[in-house]
Amino acid sequence: MSKPLQLIGRQDFINLPEFGLKDVEAKIDTGAYTSSINCSKVKLAKVDGVPTLTFQLSANKIHEKKARKFSTTNFKKKKIRSSNGVTEERFIIKTSVVLMRRRINAEFSLSDRSKMKFPILLGRKMLTNRFIVDVSKKDLSLLLTPKSIKANSAE
Repeated sequence: MSKPLQLIGRQDFINLPEFGLKDVEAKIDTGAYTSSINCSKVKLAKVDGVPTLTFQLSANKIHEKKARKFSTTNFKKKKIRSSNGVTEERFIIKTSVVLMRRRINAEFSLSDRSKMKFPILLGRKMLTNRFIVDVSKKDLSLLLTPKSIKANSAE
């Protein structure tokens, strides 16, 4: 049996536990299919013969003064059409996100969002069958009482 749909506003705070990032501002965007995260210096290389993607995340503009370097072997490339209609190939990574006390396995395209207000955009692939969006509301997770998230309770 699936969990009931949860109400979410047009923006909220999320955690990215695998990257050690907390309280990152995210825009909820039902017009976007894929979620996106602000990054820079994306490079593909072989490490011990294994394709490895390295990148820098500076997702939390408030707490993170300096971008931190990460790497993963769990990635793919995909064509993404941006809001202005331009199609480009982007790297997609898989990670978990904590939103509204729910831990969700999600895919994020790596893109330069440095000129955008929100470092993270949450698209409908992650939102579908989990949330109902009320654009008149925001930061609804702040109304929840603290509750621990079990590391193995990913959706």
